[in-house]
Amino acid sequence: MSDAAYPISRLRRLRLAAGVRALVRETTLTPDDLVLPLFIRHGRGVRQPIGSMPGHTQLSVDMLAETVGPLMALGLRSVLLFGIPAQKDAEGRENFADEGIVQQSIRALKRDFPALVVMTDVCMCEYTDHGHCGLLHDWPPSGDASPLPSGYVLNDATTEILGRVSLSHARAGADLVAPSAMMDGQVAAIRRTLDEAGYEHLPIMAYSAKFASGYYGPFREAAESPPSFGDRAQYQMDPANRREALRETALDVQEGADLIMVKPALAYLDIIRETRDAFPHPLAAYNVSGEYAMVKAAAERGWIDERRVTLETLTAIKRAGADILITYHTPDVLRWWAEA
Repeated sequence: MSDAAYPISRLRRLRLAAGVRALVRETTLTPDDLVLPLFIRHGRGVRQPIGSMPGHTQLSVDMLAETVGPLMALGLRSVLLFGIPAQKDAEGRENFADEGIVQQSIRALKRDFPALVVMTDVCMCEYTDHGHCGLLHDWPPSGDASPLPSGYVLNDATTEILGRVSLSHARAGADLVAPSAMMDGQVAAIRRTLDEAGYEHLPIMAYSAKFASGYYGPFREAAESPPSFGDRAQYQMDPANRREALRETALDVQEGADLIMVKPALAYLDIIRETRDAFPHPLAAYNVSGEYAMVKAAAERGWIDERRVTLETLTAIKRAGADILITYHTPDVLRWWAEA
């Protein structure tokens, strides 16, 4: 069915009054949509600014309550935790330690804010001394005769570690685990490990379509996780690929993912839309650090209206089909809404 022709149809009729525009608005942002990423490190009284991400800091566990509490009063519902360990090693051992930094943070947040949804990123890059997202074959190179190249990320051995990490987060009280290492079979390994330990009720949010993106730059500073050699293109997706994103997502769903994700968001709105059309699962989109930093930098120079551009960006991501918006803009957005 099509509209009647002009002058019978005048679409501007519904744009004249603000109240009417709100009445017919197709996409609306709410606090329930937003997830705030947090970066946690060891120490006491630590609130270390992240230079490339204005407004964000690395926090010690004791500083979480005074950061999260006021935001919960403004409507914050969910956080996503990233840990910065005291010591890195080839296997990322603190990642699954009972007293690891994320495990401590989960317990503190669930103690102080029982209603807060605490999600945890499950990867290895922050914890390994080489900065890659898994265990490495023959690194540093020793002349090993294996057909595998030196520095190759060992897929299946890594998924076993990711299962251990997820279980440690579950035992600490996490509400949801989010594997981001982009290893084949990681969701299946985590689901199996959790189920065998009695955590069949714990959801998995898979970073299903995670692209090898240049937009992650500021995050590497925030999480202190740049790779010491090479890049992550051997396991993260080629930004040029569309069909592969649907294959990755389908495999995660088959392996037991309860929620799925596209990362980054703004340059991948087409992927978000196609994923939404293809899968009924709750869909998250990660509005990543580079996207955030560009808005902040332009706003600081007076080139854009920060509030308007931020809300337009987040609305576009939701309009494309995302249900959940993981974004560093969360504190600003909650404050703007409170002021309004």
